[in-house]
Amino acid sequence: MTNIKPNIVLIGTGGTIAGRGDSSVNASAYDCSILPIEEILASVEAAADIANIGAEQLFQMGSENFDSEQLLTLGKRISTLLRREDVDGVVITHGTDTMEETAYFLHLTLDSDKPVVLVGSMRPPSALSSDGPLNLYNAIVVAASPQATGKGVLLVCNDEIHTARDVSKHSTFKLEAFSSPYGPLGVVVEGRALFYRAPLRPHTVSSEWSIDCIEALPEVGIVYAHGGIRPATIKAMCDSGVAAIVYAATGNGNVARQLIGSLRQARSKGIHVVRASRTGSGIVVRNGGQPDDDYDWLAAGDQVAHKARLLMMVALSTSAAGSAQHARSDTAALQRILQEY
Repeated sequence: MTNIKPNIVLIGTGGTIAGRGDSSVNASAYDCSILPIEEILASVEAAADIANIGAEQLFQMGSENFDSEQLLTLGKRISTLLRREDVDGVVITHGTDTMEETAYFLHLTLDSDKPVVLVGSMRPPSALSSDGPLNLYNAIVVAASPQATGKGVLLVCNDEIHTARDVSKHSTFKLEAFSSPYGPLGVVVEGRALFYRAPLRPHTVSSEWSIDCIEALPEVGIVYAHGGIRPATIKAMCDSGVAAIVYAATGNGNVARQLIGSLRQARSKGIHVVRASRTGSGIVVRNGGQPDDDYDWLAAGDQVAHKARLLMMVALSTSAAGSAQHARSDTAALQRILQEY
């Protein structure tokens, strides 16, 4: 009996995986986003044994340049592809700088249980021991695996399979740059995707949002805590027109006393305030470091600041909670979202 191979669409967006250095020892200094997706795919001939692969170039840029426009364009294109009966999964090659953010946005907004996998590399294809080809091969393996169905958007790097909700980049150059606070969902070994757990928080088909219904994303800013931070930082963020401020606080969402007045004033203007932590892991407890109920603030739970930002952008995109006049119940709804997702 002939095995029927799944149909996978490969979308290129640029990044290190599409980069080129002047020499084979340029692993950190190189030109980003040079190679077209067809050339990247051609370097992984073994992938043709796994799936029927079509490729298209959507962007050609470093992911540090991604903004709401790219997120929406990419999400809507993937949504269109996933509705096709002749598409079984999607793989996106992506710069590693903001790959976890794009993955989480898609995790929240794609209304499909088909596998979607993001992949990048820490070394360009021109470098000695580039990780790009194997990462891409492994990503295609995962996208073609029936076990990946229903697990939301995944990120594959360094032989590990991560859920988009948890994964973050933690190194500027190491191949093991990505990790999750609760560990990976699984690994890829010798061309086999091995899963050991599944994400339990709502995503994709169980999410409250659909990319097809989102036409614009509100601005949400992040203020990073540091010793001696001044209220002028909060004022500047408010003046920029944000709908919410995520404060990447010290410790358990602690707020320096000189900022409390400015953040309360921001909330009085209709700008939501979310306490997160700059530590990178752990839980910011509501009414822990600050009296959130009294100030009508929000707590990010265990989510890192840059992902709490994306969750707020998605939540406010279809909610009146970002308007100048709002009820306290909007804060309750947003706190539930931060708690559940």
